Amino acid sequence: MKTRLSRWLPLGAFVVSLGWLAAGPSARAETGPAAAGPRVDALSGRLELGQEIRVHILGLGAWAANQDATRLVPIINGRTIRGNYPAEVHTAVEELHFVLAVTPDNQEVWNSLLGEPTSLRKKVDFSVGLEGQTPFASDFHDQRQASLTVISPVYGWISLAVVAVTFVAFVWLARHTGLLRDSDASPVPPNRKPYNLGRAQMAFWFFLTFTSYIVIWLITDDIDTITPSLLGLMGISAGTALSEVLIDANKDAAGAAQLEEAGAERMALEQGIAEQQTQLATLTAKTAPTTDDAVARDSLNRQLLAQRLRLNQLTQQLAALAPAADADVSRGFLRDVLSDGRGYSFHRFQIFAWTIVLGGVFISAVYNRLTMPEFSTTMLGLMGMSSGTYIGFKFPEQR
Repeated sequence: MKTRLSRWLPLGAFVVSLGWLAAGPSARAETGPAAAGPRVDALSGRLELGQEIRVHILGLGAWAANQDATRLVPIINGRTIRGNYPAEVHTAVEELHFVLAVTPDNQEVWNSLLGEPTSLRKKVDFSVGLEGQTPFASDFHDQRQASLTVISPVYGWISLAVVAVTFVAFVWLARHTGLLRDSDASPVPPNRKPYNLGRAQMAFWFFLTFTSYIVIWLITDDIDTITPSLLGLMGISAGTALSEVLIDANKDAAGAAQLEEAGAERMALEQGIAEQQTQLATLTAKTAPTTDDAVARDSLNRQLLAQRLRLNQLTQQLAALAPAADADVSRGFLRDVLSDGRGYSFHRFQIFAWTIVLGGVFISAVYNRLTMPEFSTTMLGLMGMSSGTYIGFKFPEQR
């Protein structure tokens, strides 16, 4: 019996060894000890720019014995917040204190994390680690994510109220006053003057910049977001509106001067005709007119005929200079800004279309990257060319 058992024991040990080798490293790891390392298991405070958070890390004390804990930084959604080192390190209680802040090194990362806001808060994965290295294991991922505050609720609602009140007041003033119209005075109440393209464009860029500035400040706390190209674009729109006002004012002054001159000449003609008609009536009433009286009467008749012809010309000129009753009455915003006295015009449509396109680019840049767009000199030149074309065609436009 012992002989048989001794024969089979080596064979059994060999089979068991083969099975253990075939199981591979994964099977062996299951029975071995788990790999040790720091792990983020608690997060307190509000995860928001400008706020302090406290991060508890299991195993931080042992890790910090051989590593520099003061070089740890937050890692959100796998993006390293470079330069955002701990404000305080407490290895005894395995806790780090961070004050979340934007620096030149991490501004692009923060803009990416906070961009495309759809709510006041968003769920994110959170950990810490050394810059350029794998982050620590963390409990804040998958189902248990951290809550990143995009916009502080209090400041968000206050700013929304400010923007809403400003916009409602602007719309009311634009509809019921001359804020965006050719003139403050109404032609015949309740009619209003037509909307002015230059003023409407200037108001468009103002509100885009105003609202975007508030949004970027709310999210990133950055107060220096106006770009030089944006100033150039606003300057082009302001110059367009100013040039348009000056051209219209000159046209109005020239038209008024022509009306005044024609009116004075007509009045003088009417007085002269009245006097000559009196003289003609006196000559005609004579019972025994002389040859000189006949000659004088013929001369007066020729003068009266010439003066009546001139009076008819002045009457037609005054009728042409005088604006029609509905010439300066608004026909709706789009029709007002896209048409002149002759109807719809392409130079107006061109500047209107480019303004809408660049406005869309502007909104996209602010929403996605939380930055004011930087337009190239070529694009600014295009807008300047469109504005210059519009101003050039404005001179012969009918009011």
